[in-house]
Amino acid sequence: MPTITLSSGDVHYREAGQGEPLVLLHANPGDSLDFQAVMPALARHFRVLALDWPGYGLSAMPTRPQDRDAMFFHQVLHEFISALGLARVSLIGNSLGGNAAARLAITSPEKVRALVLVSPGGFTKHNLVTRAFCKLQGGRLAMSPRMWAGLYLRRRTETVVQMLARAATVQSEPSRLQLNRAVWRSFVDPAHDLRAVADRIQAPTLIVFGQHDPAIPAHKDGVQAARSMPQARCVTMPCGHAPFAEMPEAFVAEVLPFLKDQVAQSRDAASPALAALTPCLSAGG
Repeated sequence: MPTITLSSGDVHYREAGQGEPLVLLHANPGDSLDFQAVMPALARHFRVLALDWPGYGLSAMPTRPQDRDAMFFHQVLHEFISALGLARVSLIGNSLGGNAAARLAITSPEKVRALVLVSPGGFTKHNLVTRAFCKLQGGRLAMSPRMWAGLYLRRRTETVVQMLARAATVQSEPSRLQLNRAVWRSFVDPAHDLRAVADRIQAPTLIVFGQHDPAIPAHKDGVQAARSMPQARCVTMPCGHAPFAEMPEAFVAEVLPFLKDQVAQSRDAASPALAALTPCLSAGG
């Protein structure tokens, strides 16, 4: 299983398949194994890279985890793609990962072919209740990762059971809790809010929400996301926060045709330019 050294430390990722790169980005908490139910199907068509964010899974803990915010992960993603020499990627990002993916599409549009944002963070219209909850989850009285994941993962597939087990063990270690809580505190930072800038996303985008997700509810955040990105297509599935783990077959059936279509369209668009260039190359000997 490969590891690459970035400025934050050693970052581990899982890789499978060949072809156009597809990067999978997990939530807080979480790790690359969250996508294990869909990776085989995706890897039949793409070079799939599922990374462990710094401090999660097998990746090294960044220095001063108590001071890290959600925007830190956008910087890691940018560095990860550059370090691997990936010219243009498709992205599937869940929650925190969806926020990072959307930010990359805004700041570096040339790097992003297509986006699948799964229950993405950054579309919450905060009020006293949501701010109080983020403050609670960012402090010592926070619900444990296992308790919170047990509420937002609504379907108990084998993958979900394993996610809950990791939330109760490795993701509840003290240093990881420091990072988890720091990220929660940053969710109310105006810099985390995507609503005012999401219309700058040029990449074709599919947004997937869980109908029964209490963390990022479709009837609130999903509406905000749709308003912020009127060019995107929104889908709601009858599950919780992680459709790829809770309903993997249905998720792949929805997402895979979208991603394949974007690759095909990119190739079709490139063909006329290549045809126009060929006579020039031939004339040049």
